[in-house]
Amino acid sequence: MKFSGFRVFAEALKGHTGWRPLWRNPDPKPFYDYVIVGGGGHGLATAYYLATKFGHSRVAVLEKGWLGSGNVGRNTTIIRSNYLLAGNEPFYEFSMKLWEGLEQEFNFNAMVSQRGIINLFHTDAQRDAFRRRGNAMMLAGAGARLLGREELRAMVPFLNYDNARFPIKGGLMQQRAGTARHDGVAWGYARGADSHGVDLIQNCEVTGFRIDCGKVRGVETSRGYIAADKVGVAVAGSSGRVMAVAGMRLPIESHVLQAFVTEGLKPTISGVITFGAGHFYISQSDKGGLVFGGDIDGYNSYAQRGNLPVVEDVAEGGMALMPMIGRARLLRMWGGVVDMSMDGSPIIDRTHIDDLYFNGGWCYGGFKATPASGYAFAHLLATGSPHEIARAYRFDRFARGHVIDERGAGAQPNLH
Repeated sequence: MKFSGFRVFAEALKGHTGWRPLWRNPDPKPFYDYVIVGGGGHGLATAYYLATKFGHSRVAVLEKGWLGSGNVGRNTTIIRSNYLLAGNEPFYEFSMKLWEGLEQEFNFNAMVSQRGIINLFHTDAQRDAFRRRGNAMMLAGAGARLLGREELRAMVPFLNYDNARFPIKGGLMQQRAGTARHDGVAWGYARGADSHGVDLIQNCEVTGFRIDCGKVRGVETSRGYIAADKVGVAVAGSSGRVMAVAGMRLPIESHVLQAFVTEGLKPTISGVITFGAGHFYISQSDKGGLVFGGDIDGYNSYAQRGNLPVVEDVAEGGMALMPMIGRARLLRMWGGVVDMSMDGSPIIDRTHIDDLYFNGGWCYGGFKATPASGYAFAHLLATGSPHEIARAYRFDRFARGHVIDERGAGAQPNLH
């Protein structure tokens, strides 16, 4: 089924009776070439690229709930590639390029909107650091623009420039960044994978791994045993629990990250804005709600809910940045369980168990990385070797001392 403007018009004339489900709901087969554990954005993207780029259709995606019920539907939808370090910038720029052609590739409206992102700075030291990051972005082809105070004021006049504890001095802008509809991304990848023969199996929780002579043979699930030549795990905040079943202890902690949305307002914020004097970021959805978030809750948890101290901290950041936000009514809030690595950067690598592969540790950056993560993980599964953009994301970087600490905050998950 191809989507088009003509198809939407034709269906409207006949009461939208011709639409079909976007994907099948098959029962699991006894054997697959590849089993992907996790039906979120990264797992679905991996299956999609395994089928479309590497020609493997005997693939199953196993999801313990419904597709997209995890973090892919619980984030603030930001996509960007404004990174500094050599281990990160090429990867996220590759992801940005995939975002730019994503909707045309899988013929689904993921509402990719390249409205730009502005990272504000408040001190001379922050300005110099952002100039350095901007230069790294320019060298990687991501594009960057350093904004002075008056240029920034003309673009976003509603910020608190003069009467704040941390006056705004300027910002670093990536014009190609923006937002995408998180559910639409999951649905688009699911539909694309299904159309190429991938089995998307919902309500199928992995309860164990069958390992024989150091090699994974398949997975035990709530719907029976499923054999596989290779198994890839991409379960975000559940990484520690799932990999513990295989006898692995990961350099990862699970934390709750809250997000918020206000009532619908008239168009106010054209792109994405981040506060440089605190952890606060904000954009405006297509429905008019202000979507924003801040720090993780600061304690280990698997609960998809947050706590009031972080609500207060995020609200304070919003008020410091733009006092007018105090007049908006908060509509709802939610929490996602994020897998925080020790250096704040992800892991895409084989494990010490033959044919068992892992994708995780995405911290705050999981959604924006969805296309590149799926592509790189599919490459690793299909070829047995890491993709060139993900060579830095190996387990052994901690032992080798080659950590990728983008924030330079230290080797603690809660600092990133």
